[in-house]
Amino acid sequence: MAQNTTSMIRDLTRGPVVKQLLRFAFPLFVSNALQAVYNLVDMIVVGNYIGKTGMSAVSIGGDVLHLLTFVAIGFSSAGQVIIARAVGSGQHDEIRKTIGTMFSFLLTASIVIAGICFALREKLLDWLNTPGLSRAFAMDYMVTCIFGLVFIYGYNIVSAILRGMGDSKRPFVFIAIAAVLNMVLDVLFVRFFKLEVFGAALATVIGQGTSFIVSIIYLYRNRESFGFDFRPASFRIERKTFARLLALGIPMAIQSAAINLSKIVLMAWINAFDVTYSALAGIFNKVNLMSGVISQSFTTAGSTMVGQNLGAEEYKRVNQILATVLVIGITLATAAAAVMLIFPAAVYEIFTSDPDVLMYAGVLTIPIILNFYGAATRSTSFALINGSGRAKLNLTIAIIDGVISRIGLAALLGFVMKLDCFGFWLGDSLAGFVPFLVAGTFYLSGRWRKPVRKRT
Repeated sequence: MAQNTTSMIRDLTRGPVVKQLLRFAFPLFVSNALQAVYNLVDMIVVGNYIGKTGMSAVSIGGDVLHLLTFVAIGFSSAGQVIIARAVGSGQHDEIRKTIGTMFSFLLTASIVIAGICFALREKLLDWLNTPGLSRAFAMDYMVTCIFGLVFIYGYNIVSAILRGMGDSKRPFVFIAIAAVLNMVLDVLFVRFFKLEVFGAALATVIGQGTSFIVSIIYLYRNRESFGFDFRPASFRIERKTFARLLALGIPMAIQSAAINLSKIVLMAWINAFDVTYSALAGIFNKVNLMSGVISQSFTTAGSTMVGQNLGAEEYKRVNQILATVLVIGITLATAAAAVMLIFPAAVYEIFTSDPDVLMYAGVLTIPIILNFYGAATRSTSFALINGSGRAKLNLTIAIIDGVISRIGLAALLGFVMKLDCFGFWLGDSLAGFVPFLVAGTFYLSGRWRKPVRKRT
């Protein structure tokens, strides 16, 4: 088992840190960029061919979909860290158990969550104060994407397995397939077949489904290389492995849910104004999605490298990894901020030509720039926290960042200081710096060097 497993494992505990980080992060960046692009394409195509009612619908439906992926993101990230640490310490049997447990748990969760949300679909739109002009479109987009939720969960599982083993290239290939299909089908369904917002959602689901199927075929054909035989017995949920997955995954899932839930709350507040501001919220979220691409890429690469090096007790390399992630993040954030300051109109016109939306779009510029830098600091923060497997610290950040800071600051600036939607977006961006403050305190304490106690 050990001999076969090592053929797919990439050792990240030796060699130049900067080179390894960039080589690992670049495919992640491209794959995440493609994933963001196919989310952006929905907004761009709908915005240009349907207008602000379609943009509002995609924005609302997209936020609901992102909220529903919190279990996939949290537990796949946890599984990736567990696999990475098992790789670093040479525990190949733990890799096999984690793969089987993660598959069974997350795919089941996706079906349950999809069923619950379909039953509550009308209530969800009510809670979001969905504008009447975009309600039918929002329902089409949300329901279609709910039925494709299992594909999103499946892709996250496969990506977590491969990235935990140090392979970031194959996930890029899989998401590239989804991105290309979505872009082609978006234009085909919306412009030529006149399927409106439903067409954009259908294109997304087809792309995600194809990507998942291809990734599963790849894993099955290479099953001997990473020690998982795909027999029914191998998908049994191992009690101890599941306990470790829960211990790390629950705080990560809560963190993801808290942040996405806070965005849902902000969206509901914004929707109460009118459909124009609802469309602006869509632009704000989609531009920030691109900044999140960089953050997520270096978070994933950094946490995998940190996990392996902590497993091998290479603490000096951990310091080098964190410093490299921070410098790269700040540099890229500065470049993106310059583009927003110099060419704001060009950015907003990518999404729509609607004069009402463009008239007020300038209110987004400062919050977007702040979010660029917040995303850059989050990369370093979660590379350390996730890589070291600190479940309680993740839970702390989830509560402070996702609930107290994000909703609290938005309410303070929007309602109390009467900045309205600008205050909501500004509060959301300022809250993005909270993880860096918490992680900085954790780093200075030196407790990240101590191993996490395993449940027995």
